[in-house]
Amino acid sequence: MPLFDYKALQLDGGIAQGQLEAAGRAEAFRQMEGLGLRPITLAEKAVSTATTNNSSAPTKSGDRALKFSSNKISARDLENFTRLLSSLLAAGVPLSRALVILHKEASSPAAGAKWKEIHDLVIDGMSLADAMAKSPETFPRVYVAMVQAGETGGFLDLVLAQIADFQAREKDLRGKVLTAMLYPAILLVLALGVVIFLLVFFIPKFQAIFSGFGASLPVLTEMIIATSHALRSYGLFVLGGLVGVGMSLRTWFNSEKGRRAWEGMILRAPVVGPLVAQFAMARFCRMLGTLLGASVPLVQALNVARKSIGNQILVDAVSESITRVSEGGQLGQSLANCRNLFPGSVLEMVAVAEESGKLDVELVRIAVVTEADLDRNLKTGVALLEPLMLFLIAGFIGTIFIGMVLPIFTMQQHMK
Repeated sequence: MPLFDYKALQLDGGIAQGQLEAAGRAEAFRQMEGLGLRPITLAEKAVSTATTNNSSAPTKSGDRALKFSSNKISARDLENFTRLLSSLLAAGVPLSRALVILHKEASSPAAGAKWKEIHDLVIDGMSLADAMAKSPETFPRVYVAMVQAGETGGFLDLVLAQIADFQAREKDLRGKVLTAMLYPAILLVLALGVVIFLLVFFIPKFQAIFSGFGASLPVLTEMIIATSHALRSYGLFVLGGLVGVGMSLRTWFNSEKGRRAWEGMILRAPVVGPLVAQFAMARFCRMLGTLLGASVPLVQALNVARKSIGNQILVDAVSESITRVSEGGQLGQSLANCRNLFPGSVLEMVAVAEESGKLDVELVRIAVVTEADLDRNLKTGVALLEPLMLFLIAGFIGTIFIGMVLPIFTMQQHMK
């Protein structure tokens, strides 16, 4: 398992540094919490041949990795910022001083400049949430809404800790999705590469041989040769057209109408739609449970949690439910119209938990169970997708091979 270097606040206010072994960042944070430490920074230790040969020697130069200058704040920098700010505020450090510490200990120039910008806005009298809202490329709307709820309720340190935990879990879940889709994507690229190679470089050599037969070619062979000729003659134009169509579709998808149409198509897709809805429900339940556990009022927590769903169609459906809750309705009954997002069993669990006063705990538990189920469904889907991709690759290549072999049998019959 990987090693992690950490710096954390102890219960007596001192700073502890060390290493621990964990399967991932989320588990490392849980181990630190079990030791009574409030994390400040956590970074995975890079393994190199020099460190394995001499593990006792300090490797300060090895820690100075080459970094390309970028104005974009990485997800790791934002997570470390959130967790450290939570720890400093919980230790009684004033907000302005905590932001100064974060600015000085930033791991990159871009992060340092951004934290200083937030500090300057707060010093000028702006709230932390409003200061963060001026940088939407760094702080998502959900992040800002949670910070605003924490500032309003006076428990900013708790909300920031919850945000950091949420970011860690979100990163792990997103990493599982990307890992699951990596192998099918590689197979698809390889299949396209092989087919293009055959059509551009392989088929023309056979075409020169077939031209001297003096006999008509099979329909399949003529279609393959025509495709090869079109690709060699107009391939660049086709590529340019595809790029133009792609840019047009991207502009359309970025519009309100296009995004809603695309999200509706995704939700109606046979396999992808249920997975997207399941992922959105897990995010919504975890966010809502986290906010309720931090004593955020229900209506305010719902308004924040709906922004974490991601799909605007589902957001609109939840917005109607929030209106009914604000009018005095029960949460479980109000969410009953969101059947695309909440199955009947989940609604029953929410209703029972609401009556027993354990809604926050139950929502987090539902999110954990849903994420585990989503992980299993992804693995099953990928396991089915891999042989399907191999079958398609074999089908394309086999079709081209058969199309090139058929004229040989035609030539033998013609000679007889």
